[in-house]
Amino acid sequence: MWQNLIETLDKLGEVYDKLAGLGERKRSALVGIDMKGLSAILDEEQLLTAKIQKLEQKRVELLRDLSKSDKTLTAATKPKDFYRKAPAPAAENLIRLHERLSKNVERVVTIRNNNQILAQCALDAVQGQLNRLSGAAVEPTYSGKGAGIVTHQKKFDFKA
Repeated sequence: MWQNLIETLDKLGEVYDKLAGLGERKRSALVGIDMKGLSAILDEEQLLTAKIQKLEQKRVELLRDLSKSDKTLTAATKPKDFYRKAPAPAAENLIRLHERLSKNVERVVTIRNNNQILAQCALDAVQGQLNRLSGAAVEPTYSGKGAGIVTHQKKFDFKA
């Protein structure tokens, strides 16, 4: 069962590494305004997140089964302490894989946050341009329902 956990953690690390690579490609697509490329990246990203979900479920099941055999383990047990309960060569491998996975997850989260900011800025710029073209202006106050107050000015004379 420890070997299954090693294989699962290794696969999770690989998938998160691929997801980080996709995040880098997504940033390039966002900066270059490559909508076709972005669409393909989002499809790949969806497949990878489905794989992560399955592997995480498997990891949780394996950890649950392994913890049943040792009554000293609780929900508060830290992962490294849990992995030290494994036989000697497996314990070192599990700790190494856990650290790799933690670094990959942290990297993916950082890339995701940067991409979210980039995408939000791009959407704000597009909305600003559309508002400028349509003559709409959003006031710096909000209505009673929490929505922005939008006023429209007639910019075009369609009868001309």
